Amino acid sequence: MRNNTIVSSHKSLCLVGGGPIENEAIVAIWSQVEAFVGVDSGADHLLAASVTPAAVIGDLDSLSDHARTTFADILHEVPEQSTTDFEKALVRVAAPLIFGLGFTGARLDHTLSVLNVIAQYPQKAVILIDADDASFLARMGQTTFQAAQGTRVSIMPLGTATVTAAGLQWPFTRTVMTPNGFTSPSNVALGGKVTIETDGPVLITLPRALLSIAAQAAVRAG
Repeated sequence: MRNNTIVSSHKSLCLVGGGPIENEAIVAIWSQVEAFVGVDSGADHLLAASVTPAAVIGDLDSLSDHARTTFADILHEVPEQSTTDFEKALVRVAAPLIFGLGFTGARLDHTLSVLNVIAQYPQKAVILIDADDASFLARMGQTTFQAAQGTRVSIMPLGTATVTAAGLQWPFTRTVMTPNGFTSPSNVALGGKVTIETDGPVLITLPRALLSIAAQAAVRAG
């Protein structure tokens, strides 16, 4: 397959979408990423924060005239309508860890489409960040992390998966999870090591305060 990578990094990148972003969110994550990528109107968030992205990717139908002019030299228009702007950007960046700001908290159908894309590209380590949460797709096989007693740990399937979860107040073993069947929202860590084994797409959500722990758990092997 032809390599269509626009931005590549050996460190972390951050995709910025056009959804709600709390004040100072971009500045808060600045030290953890090598570069930002504006996803269509997400470039306007970057412009407001005085951040120049490495690229702006999308169909660009929602981009303001100001951002279009300011970032004219780094616009990468992908006009086809068979994929979302988030997918257009995700498949065109390469990094061991990709943060996503501005992709949750607005229209429900947009959030669901982002989760659908994440499930389609399990090889990509993506963490969706909003004011409260840090959410990432569990590794195929085993994902482990440390969490203090009482920490909220949500496990939500994005497809059919057989899952074992340990180190939680409500553990379970080789249980089939589906979006319209068994799920485990708002489970709670016992304190110490949490282990989640899965053979299918499962979204793990931790409190935003545990972003660094989520980042370590999300990175793919190799």
